[in-house]
Amino acid sequence: MTMHVAHLSIYPDKGAPGVGLSTATVEPDGLTGDRRKKAAVHLVCLKDTADRDDPPRANIVLDAPDDLVSLVGARVTIGTALLEVTRQAGNCPGVYAEVIEPGQVSVGDEARRV
Repeated sequence: MTMHVAHLSIYPDKGAPGVGLSTATVEPDGLTGDRRKKAAVHLVCLKDTADRDDPPRANIVLDAPDDLVSLVGARVTIGTALLEVTRQAGNCPGVYAEVIEPGQVSVGDEARRV
């Protein structure tokens, strides 16, 4: 499955609008500037953000041909970061991931299952 980063966002304050980024540093606890949550990173598929009144508050939106649920249990490189997809998001689209190796992620970077 070929995937690319379509959008990056951080959510510094609970309930406040997200801040779009072109590049982000992925630290062990999540993206720099993002408030800390139950999981380090929230990833969604671009198709899951279209035509929604309340789009998911994801950190990384991937332009992927398939649903990301198939990645649960897999490791994924995005930019220079290595993530492990741990579980499906509970009440919204997408999946959650933990950071295995910190790094940089930019819009347009390829995301690959390893």
